[in-house]
Amino acid sequence: MDGEVATDLLVIGAGACGLAGAIAAHDSGISVAIVEKQDRPGGNSSLSTGSIPGAGSKYQRAAGIEDTPAQMIADLEAVSGHHDADALTRLMANQSASLCEWLIDSLGARLELITAYKHIGHSVERLHAPRSRRGQDLVDDLLGLVSDRDIPLALGTGARGLIIEDDAVIGAIVADDAICARKILLATNGFAANRELVSKWCPEIAGADYFGALGSTGEAVLWGEKLGASLGNMGAYQGYAAIVYPQGSLLTWTTIEKGGILVGVDGRRFGNEDAGYSGYTPRVMAQGEFAFTIYDQRIHDVAMAEEEYAEMVAMGGIHWGADSARLAAKHDLDSSALTKTIDAYNAAARGVKVDEFGRAYFGLAPLEPPYALAQVKPGLFHTQGGLIVDCHARVARPNGSVVENLFAGGGAAAGISGHAGAGGYASGNGLLTALGLGRIAGIRAAAEIKGEL
Repeated sequence: MDGEVATDLLVIGAGACGLAGAIAAHDSGISVAIVEKQDRPGGNSSLSTGSIPGAGSKYQRAAGIEDTPAQMIADLEAVSGHHDADALTRLMANQSASLCEWLIDSLGARLELITAYKHIGHSVERLHAPRSRRGQDLVDDLLGLVSDRDIPLALGTGARGLIIEDDAVIGAIVADDAICARKILLATNGFAANRELVSKWCPEIAGADYFGALGSTGEAVLWGEKLGASLGNMGAYQGYAAIVYPQGSLLTWTTIEKGGILVGVDGRRFGNEDAGYSGYTPRVMAQGEFAFTIYDQRIHDVAMAEEEYAEMVAMGGIHWGADSARLAAKHDLDSSALTKTIDAYNAAARGVKVDEFGRAYFGLAPLEPPYALAQVKPGLFHTQGGLIVDCHARVARPNGSVVENLFAGGGAAAGISGHAGAGGYASGNGLLTALGLGRIAGIRAAAEIKGEL
């Protein structure tokens, strides 16, 4: 290495993965610096609900909830099936409780066990999230911890490529400068904002509007390909089936889990909403420009505990109807069909008949008037494919070797949400791998640099 080493670990990307990795590395005794190409840190982590699954955490035990990593692995595999990162599923499940406890107890992040719902993919209540259900609150906590440690963070300073010497990564080109570092952590987002890559790898969602972070342009995948790194699960993505239009807010899936339904402009349901907010996205896309969520006052009252939902309501995103006919008139839906749809759904919720689409979970349904309606459209939020990493978050090659000095996590790494499509995503998968791999990378990088292995 000819240049002077500027830092032990250079973190590229200031989302949850990069921030957690920087904190873990600093606390393990090495120097760290973070660069972020956007003017604001956070990326997709800021846009999330901040939910992290932790199986067997001390907070579950205090709440009387029995859970184990093995149960979480079974839950995730039931949703995702087997894929290119099966080993990562097991690693993340086994470390999930200690991750949540590290964030809450060791770092003081404002997270708590959520017992009001389980959300998609989880058989028990194991999500830990900010009370606000805003990922920005978690990001703010991590940024505060980075600042407290005097870790340099350069915003609006993008990395343009990696510096390679003898097949090892020795630094990065940042802005117009060559920055030498002993280790690099790729903590960039995925490629969902790169339409060319989305069309190549995830064509079924290429026509959807993108609602994620603008920085998700796929540098990690492009750089990894040049290095001969392994890619995995490139066709998998996280969609969201219900973006309230024109407000642009996510309609919390609590409204559906607690008994709400989605209908098309013809007033009819079009599938089993149990598929979840990601898995149901292709179904909503097939409806044309818009679909419509319908639920009742009781469900609305539950959702009002979530800040983003309350703000969306204040912006006029919800319309009310005293009965199905008046509700249908709000958006020129087929009134007769909507009435029949609600009646048939309520009969299934009462157990009088089997739901025509196989829905098994009805929450607070049957629905009762007055009814709430939100006009929604589907969106793409995050790609789930990326660089294959080993159990130490090191970037792997097809022959099983690793790219020396290079770590990856978050959207840069292959996720655990299935091989292709939106159906494999379970709530919290993104933040679990972002924070989990970031922490693992920071600790491993420090151990390698200090010769502790």
